[in-house]
Amino acid sequence: MIKSELIERIAQRNPHLYQRDVEHIVNAILEEIVAALARRDRVELRGFGAFSVKNRPARIGRNPRTGEQVVVSEKYVPFFKTGKDMRERLNAGGQV
Repeated sequence: MIKSELIERIAQRNPHLYQRDVEHIVNAILEEIVAALARRDRVELRGFGAFSVKNRPARIGRNPRTGEQVVVSEKYVPFFKTGKDMRERLNAGGQV
C-alpha cells in the first residue's frame, strides 16, 4: 500500500471527511513522526509499534568491486519495532 491508497481508504471509511482533508491529516501525522525522529525522540503508537533512531558508528568498510577499504561515516537510521497487538494479529494464522 502506498500513501495515496491509504488516504483513499481512510476517506472511504469516513465519508463525512473530504479526501483533501484526510490527505492533510495523514501528511501532518507523517511530518510529526519525521520531526520527532529528527530530534532523536521516540514515537510510540500503542498497539501498532514504536519508531526510534539508532546510531550506526563510523567504521571501515570495503568497496565490493575493488576490495579497497573505505571509511563509512557515522549515521543515524530510523528503526521500527512492531507492537504486541500487531505481532499477535500478524501471527494469528490468517484470522484478521
